[in-house]
Amino acid sequence: GFSGKVGTVVGANWRGLDIIRSRPKISKRNPTEKQLEQQMKFKLAISFLQPVKSIQSLYFGSESGVKSRVNLAVSYTISEAIWVVAGLPELIYNKVLITRGELTSFQNAVLTTQPGGVLHLEWEDNSTQGNAAPADQVSIVCYCEELKNWEIYEGIVMRSDLMADVTLPAYCLGKTMEVYAFLNNEKQTGASTSFYLGQYLVN
Repeated sequence: GFSGKVGTVVGANWRGLDIIRSRPKISKRNPTEKQLEQQMKFKLAISFLQPVKSIQSLYFGSESGVKSRVNLAVSYTISEAIWVVAGLPELIYNKVLITRGELTSFQNAVLTTQPGGVLHLEWEDNSTQGNAAPADQVSIVCYCEELKNWEIYEGIVMRSDLMADVTLPAYCLGKTMEVYAFLNNEKQTGASTSFYLGQYLVN
């Protein structure tokens, strides 16, 4: 294998494979409105998901052909969780997925806020249902649109604990957060589809 350009071909290593492909032709056509819209949606999805890339590389569906789990997450977000308003793409937060998997999810999960930036999550015991287990790990993920910032709390408690508390940094006080939670198994080989808990003002 080789890396670089030779004449009209390009050599590269892609996902462990040495490949050779022809150099793309430069198009002189201006992109259509639809193409520009798709480019903007793609750019938004990539920048939004970058901080949770390590989670999605483990827990977003199953790799399929040339598509990695991260690719699948981006594709899902573009097609299902972004719409265009007045010519600009916007995220639909209640449709965003952090993880996508087959592990049994939460039962009757409820989030409340407490003074000092505390998020308190409670759920009912369903550790005997489906493929759930008491030792499944709970993670809470928060996003602030105003700050363009993620707060990620992985593996903070187990499913059997039935509650979890996280304390957000001081700069989140007075801000609105989109909050998600998911479970992964003890071996970290699978996860539930993430659950959108809602939008909350941190006090």
